[in-house]
Formats: sequence, C-alpha cells, structure tokens
Amino acid sequence: MATIFSHAVVGCTMVGLLPSKLRAKSIYFFAGLSAILPDFDYLGYVRQIPYSSVWGHRGITHSLLFAAITGIVLGVPHGFWLKASAVRLSVFFFLTTISHGIIDACTNGGLGVAFYAPYNTLRYFFPWRPIQVSPMGLGFFSERGLVVLISELYWILLPCAAIALVRVALNWKRKNQN
Repeated sequence: MATIFSHAVVGCTMVGLLPSKLRAKSIYFFAGLSAILPDFDYLGYVRQIPYSSVWGHRGITHSLLFAAITGIVLGVPHGFWLKASAVRLSVFFFLTTISHGIIDACTNGGLGVAFYAPYNTLRYFFPWRPIQVSPMGLGFFSERGLVVLISELYWILLPCAAIALVRVALNWKRKNQN
C-alpha cells in the first residue's frame, strides 16, 4: 500500500477536475477522505482478519463496488448542498475512492487489489509497479518508511504538485486575458 498521506494528496489534487464553483472546502476534505477510506480495512488487520480474505487488506474496501457506494454516499448530499449535479459529484467521489486501489495496484508488494470483490475475489496488480509498498503499522517509522516516502515523492507527490502548478498557471493566464 502507499501511505495515506499520498492517497489524500491524490484525492485533493483531483478536485482540480471539477469546475471552480464546486471546489468548496468540504469537497477537498471529502476528496482526501474518500481517497484514504479504503485503508480503513487496516482495522481488520489489527483484528487478525486474514490478509487474503475478502474483508482483509486490499479486499472489498478497494473494490469498484465500494468506490461506487462511497461515490453515491458522498456525491448525492454534496449535489444538494452545492446545488450541482449529484451524478457528477458521485462520479467524482467514485474516482477519488478508486484512485486508492489504482495506486495500490502500482506498488511492489502485497497480494494485489480485489477490484471486483465481492463478485470475484482475485487480486490484481498492474504490470508496471514502481511504487514501494509501505510497511503496516509502526513499521512505517523505520528506514523502510523513508524509502517508501522517497518513492511516493517521485511517483505520486511530484506529479500531483506539477498538476496543481499547471492548474494555477492556467487559471492565472485565464484571469489575465480578461
């Protein structure tokens, strides 16, 4: 798994996909939250649910079904609150949630991601897996954790920063043309 910090940054970076009128503070908060939400399955790890179980790490909470449910649960109320398309916001939160599984499928460790759970419990990785897998629990605060953070800096955080800078530059250019 990648760290929850990087997952949250990806979710918040994805807010740039939305029109500016939808970029409320709560959207940033829930985009970051939905991107880390799949790792709440860590509680199963603590309770000794086998990693390979559909309820284990990278199981059902990393699935397309879980992302769709999360998208609807977060998107519909935000649609009403922001007087915007609940469908658009549900799709957005689906994407921020599934970004977690996509990133985890790019890591070099673990058993893979059960994208199709509960219908198919096979776990998948992408062929290209450049991100170092993060140790669970307190193992993060080790030399291995530093290696993971450097890997995430290179493969996740710097690309997110570049996307954010491009968005700022385009907004600045648009404002100065008027």
